[in-house]
Amino acid sequence: MSTRSHIGPDALLDDEAAEALAETFKALGDPTRVRMLDALARAEVAVCDLAAAIGLTQSAVSHQLRLLRSLRLVRSRRDGRHIYYTVDDDHIATLFAHGLDHVQERTATGRRAAPDRRPANRRREVSRPAAAARRG
Repeated sequence: MSTRSHIGPDALLDDEAAEALAETFKALGDPTRVRMLDALARAEVAVCDLAAAIGLTQSAVSHQLRLLRSLRLVRSRRDGRHIYYTVDDDHIATLFAHGLDHVQERTATGRRAAPDRRPANRRREVSRPAAAARRG
């Protein structure tokens, strides 16, 4: 006999928190923004230096930084004519580091970077004898 755990709706993220977290992960889903966050997790960087480091125009970098700042992933500081950016807090640096560790671990063990799974909407087909054996 199998036991099922029940998760009540009060134990799950509320809609607002789920949406905010999804937006954060969406922002991290772009390779350019990931490269920018990599640089900003290492040091505070001026927009012009960040643009040169990743090979984009200052305008393109500024556009991406506005999005990252609106999601509170980065923060800015003005010093004269230059605006310097860095990750907003240690949570962002930690999230980034954990994601990078995960990718590097998968690469080091020879596992594919993308999960090798069946689509979630397809049920696993089990032969009748195997299903009967599991029921016991």
